[in-house]
Amino acid sequence: MSKLQPLGDDLNEASRALAQALRELFESLHLSVRRYAARRRLDPGTVSRYLNGTRLPPWQVISDLFTDVAEHRGTAVTTEAIELVRGLYGSAVDAASSPKHAVEILEQQLADADHVSRRSSVRGDVLGDALLDRTQRIADLETRLNQLEADRIAERRRADELAQAHPDVSGLIQERNALQLEVERLGAALAEAQAQRDAAEGRCDLLERQLDAVEQAAAAVLPTGPQDMPKILIVDDQPDNLLAMTAVLATLEQELVTVSSGREALKALLDHDDFAVIIMDVQMPEMDGYETCAHIKRRPRTRDVPIIFLTAMGAGSEHSARGYAAGAVDYISKPFDPWALRAKVAVFTSIYLERHSQ
Repeated sequence: MSKLQPLGDDLNEASRALAQALRELFESLHLSVRRYAARRRLDPGTVSRYLNGTRLPPWQVISDLFTDVAEHRGTAVTTEAIELVRGLYGSAVDAASSPKHAVEILEQQLADADHVSRRSSVRGDVLGDALLDRTQRIADLETRLNQLEADRIAERRRADELAQAHPDVSGLIQERNALQLEVERLGAALAEAQAQRDAAEGRCDLLERQLDAVEQAAAAVLPTGPQDMPKILIVDDQPDNLLAMTAVLATLEQELVTVSSGREALKALLDHDDFAVIIMDVQMPEMDGYETCAHIKRRPRTRDVPIIFLTAMGAGSEHSARGYAAGAVDYISKPFDPWALRAKVAVFTSIYLERHSQ
């Protein structure tokens, strides 16, 4: 793994252009593939496939490569260079879109959600043990205080002597009160960890259903029959993005309602009550995606319509956490895999049809 492997023989034009750009960046580090893989805790064979174009890397891998090149050169990588590679990456994603790639994306999302669930479970166990310990200590202090109080009642005439014999009464009370406050804090933290675990478990279940939808067919499989297919609402202030989303979802043969603002989305939801899912951009003028989502969730008529955020803001934890807190069921960063998005939409369409057939 000391030298770069030749570019793959059957690469399409977009994948070849991306691989060539990544190879030029990598070669400027003057490192072997094996050494770089060890630095980034990656498999050398996987890194080699990224660089010969036979496997499309996650954007985070490319972002890390930019960071390493900047550190090696002592100067930041230019915005123009980053945007050039981002464009090549988007083209390669579109060209390489396939059920296999969609499965890889969904499996990674499932792994991330499972990690959150396991971490929340462990944190909940630790908090539970701490809560039990503090509760037991409070019970012990209460017993000791009750005993001292009983002694005071029984020995009223010896109150002064008793106070001198037990000068730590006020200290015990202060310690008990401090422990009670800590118990309240630990209880709140435990509830938060349990809620986070429940949310992660729900996301795992949803992602597994989405994986099934991709693996069972080359395209998302929807129920067949005489039922009227529900609509899909797409919200984005950029006309080019609306056009691209319409092209991606047109194969599902459902009516697509496109609007360019949060206010238009709220109006569309008043005019129609048969939306299976809403796909919404986050960055919009006047009313952004988070605010629009909050309005939708406050209305009893629309609060159960699932919302998928699709945004170029990135998949950082602070962004996705805010999206889930607003009420979204999923948070997808651009560039996205069309197969994965169609599969997710197909899942919510199936859920809609199941609910309305009962």
